[in-house]
Amino acid sequence: MIYDTDTMVADPYATLGVSRGASEDDIKKAYRKLAKELHPDRNKDNPKATEKFSAATEAYDLLSDKAKRAQFDRGEIDADGNPTNPFGGGGFGGAQGGSSFEFSEGGDIGDIFEGLFGGGGGRTASSSRGPFSGFGRRQAPPPKGADMGYRLAVPFEAAARLDDQRITLSSGKTIDLKLKPGVESGTQMRLSGQGQEGPGGAGDAIVTIFVQDHKFYERDGDNIRLDVPIGLDEAVLGAKIKVPTVDGPVMLTVPKNAASGKTLRLKGRGFHKKDGGRGDQLVKLEIDLPEDDAELAEFVKGWTPGKPQNPRSEFGV
Repeated sequence: MIYDTDTMVADPYATLGVSRGASEDDIKKAYRKLAKELHPDRNKDNPKATEKFSAATEAYDLLSDKAKRAQFDRGEIDADGNPTNPFGGGGFGGAQGGSSFEFSEGGDIGDIFEGLFGGGGGRTASSSRGPFSGFGRRQAPPPKGADMGYRLAVPFEAAARLDDQRITLSSGKTIDLKLKPGVESGTQMRLSGQGQEGPGGAGDAIVTIFVQDHKFYERDGDNIRLDVPIGLDEAVLGAKIKVPTVDGPVMLTVPKNAASGKTLRLKGRGFHKKDGGRGDQLVKLEIDLPEDDAELAEFVKGWTPGKPQNPRSEFGV
């Protein structure tokens, strides 16, 4: 689990508001919804929202990991990823067929069998090689240190281009993080061995990505939408105009008689897809009329369309 607050998750399913039989997609959708509602940037004056956001992130971290989710569902670990019973459930006397046994230091199942089968005296070299010699003597490996959670805000354009992002860990170490195709808010990246130190080695650092909003771009799946104003002359006569993209400005051809709302496509100018390739940039044209243009007003008064037209005919009026 992610430990960057003191809030512990009681039930990850309840935290995300999903049932225990929820699909991976349902869990992901639930987390996205909560992450959007509770994001700290949108709740700067609401510390409780920040706590709930951290709890949702911890719950998603557990349930999005198939192995951890299965262990939790079986009751082997709690919502924080810690073993619920270090002895495999029930102790020696309560074991059911197929149960496994783990003993901490000093525990040796070989000693137990020697007592049951007449080996109570001192252990001899030959008895140590008997049928139960060495049985269960392997000690559990020492535990690793705890995972450390981080949140990384990534600029919209950088996320679309997959620019490397620099992050400084609590240890003071600085790492250049390589973003993966399909990155979006809520995406988690694991940095092996960058967590807290422990007897069995360091835990991991888990970085949760949050893609920042942009002042004029809007994400639509793997595509990027952009509203672009054009002049009346450009709409009527057609034109080549310069428009911005996340990779830099490009020239776009506006066709003659382009109406407001017409959408043009710039291929391969969107976000990188998980399965390869990139989305597109969808440019919506908006005719920008000048204010208080007397000459234009006089022209329109005397203008007669070549053929009668009713732009609202689709409404049946």
